[in-house]
Amino acid sequence: MKVVRWLLLIALPVAPVVALRCGWLDIPPRWNPWAPLDVREPPNLLTSFKQWRLAYDPKRCAAALATSSLRYVPLPDSHPQPGCRIENAVRLQSSHVAFNADFSATCPLAVAYALFERHGLQTAAEQVFGQLVVKVEHFGSFACRNIARSDRRSQHAGANALDIAGFRLRDGRRITLARDWAGDGERARFLRLVHGAACRYFNIVLGPDYNEAHRDHLHVGMGAWRLCR
Repeated sequence: MKVVRWLLLIALPVAPVVALRCGWLDIPPRWNPWAPLDVREPPNLLTSFKQWRLAYDPKRCAAALATSSLRYVPLPDSHPQPGCRIENAVRLQSSHVAFNADFSATCPLAVAYALFERHGLQTAAEQVFGQLVVKVEHFGSFACRNIARSDRRSQHAGANALDIAGFRLRDGRRITLARDWAGDGERARFLRLVHGAACRYFNIVLGPDYNEAHRDHLHVGMGAWRLCR
């Protein structure tokens, strides 16, 4: 009997997981940790887990990216420069917002950006200004270099990070990190909301308060650890 009890104690917590993975339980996909990530769905406690899963599964990542509003073209794996390889990447062209230029991004970075734009950036813009962002300005993604004062490769070396410099609102107002981060006005409040939203979807977010090198942009990337500064 003791053996039976121990087997039951082990099986009971595992049973729901097995049932979900095998499709024996019918629950909404957004609450099923094994279901694909849908960028259009409001984020919940499972979103970060689903992002983590797609980081190691190109097909799953491609399926998630297809649910976004991003316009993009897949890129072949390549070595643009010696020592720097780009894999499982796309060329982002636009979405509901325009970009000042196309940029390359790994699929996980593109999915994180899509989540950030839809559920973070535009929410912050409506909350503070009552209107949407129509353009995102950036300094680029790919740069074959090391982290400053380090012998470790930057996430930029694999197009796995993006430097966001500013935004343009529907009424034409332009908001930049370099000019508007400091202070306590609505522009600064908006940028801090954007920074906080970025930390929910990207693994690494570095802003003007981090150091002088980031005074004019948000560095957002998909590094192996999490850091929000």
